[in-house]
Amino acid sequence: MADAGVLVRRGGFGRLWGAAAVSRFGDALRGTALPLLAYALTDSPLLISLVTACGFLPWLFFGLLGGAVADRVDQRRAMWAVDVLRGVLMAGFALAVVLDRVGIGLLLALAFALTTLQTLFDNAATALLPAVVPEEALAAANARLMTGQELAGRFVGGPLAPVLIGLGAALPFLADAATYFVAAALVASLRTRPPDRPPATSGRTVRREIGEGIRQLWRDRVLRAFCVSVALGNVGIGALIATLVVVVKGWLGAGDFGYAVVTTGYGIGMVVGGLLADRTIAVAGGKGRTLLVAGVLQAVTLVGFGTLRTVWLAAVLLGLFGFAGMVWNVVETTVVQQRSPAGMLGRISSAFRTVSVAGTPLGALCGGAAATAYGPNAPALLAAALLALGAAALIPVLQTADGASSDSGQIPRTAR
Repeated sequence: MADAGVLVRRGGFGRLWGAAAVSRFGDALRGTALPLLAYALTDSPLLISLVTACGFLPWLFFGLLGGAVADRVDQRRAMWAVDVLRGVLMAGFALAVVLDRVGIGLLLALAFALTTLQTLFDNAATALLPAVVPEEALAAANARLMTGQELAGRFVGGPLAPVLIGLGAALPFLADAATYFVAAALVASLRTRPPDRPPATSGRTVRREIGEGIRQLWRDRVLRAFCVSVALGNVGIGALIATLVVVVKGWLGAGDFGYAVVTTGYGIGMVVGGLLADRTIAVAGGKGRTLLVAGVLQAVTLVGFGTLRTVWLAAVLLGLFGFAGMVWNVVETTVVQQRSPAGMLGRISSAFRTVSVAGTPLGALCGGAAATAYGPNAPALLAAALLALGAAALIPVLQTADGASSDSGQIPRTAR
């Protein structure tokens, strides 16, 4: 595995890491402030929930399109241009808050617009990383990126958001706008070589390119198995996330402090998982085995979480769940980057994200129904079962999951 210091010095990884961390910090501020502002503007639970829904829906509508565009353009320029545009939108929204000209319709439009832009930004970011670090360092780089984002969002931005809100309703949004501009400057300062792409042919359309990406993902048996596994797992995780407060308060009998303890345990586990992800892969003996172990560990911890009724033990179990989840995310992203053919990474990664987002709201509905029908611990047990099924879907491809290129006969991405 590549040394962290080498990653920071080579190809501007430190600047990319800084851009990712500062962006997640701003996202955490906005993610806390926007629902609170919605609650102050309307007493309709439906309208308030729509603000959150607008943060997911664009992935279903434009996720695949964002991946196709990311494969066509210079990813670095696309990222900083999107961040500049998002910064302008957030600054304008902050001004509207200062002038008291905000309505629930503006909140819905803002959430939808920001996530629509994010579909291009996130797919471009996934495709850009292999141009910044060598292939053998991808797992370590992904781990450090995700860990930095978790630290900046959960342990810095999250706690600071209530302080800024107390000082002024517009401050979290102004700060978020500033983070977009800082991130844009950091990404624009990167110097990367042109992305690897096959020669362009006449008559190619975005629709055709999206279809090529989906077909390529399905032809590669490793990526196909990953996609099925992610689809099952994210339904379970959606069920857990949507009802976590019900499980903690209704099943464990914990108050607000207990809820904070449990969620903090999860966050700590995520950070530790990011720090130890590359070492975990080495100990497990490969990326395929690591994914299987991580999936099984997640399922086992959720069985304990939905069976045992002790708050501190629940915090430890969710910490292990977060650890395994971060390791899973690192390995999954790395394998997708390594196995995607030249010029198709944006489209393949967008298909994964679209599947993930589609599973979350479906899981939320299933979790609510399970809690209503079978009790407050049922969502955790449902999530455990789905994660176990997701892990089982990986078993047929364990021997080939560590390959660095596609097995479908397409031209693999050039090794670096």
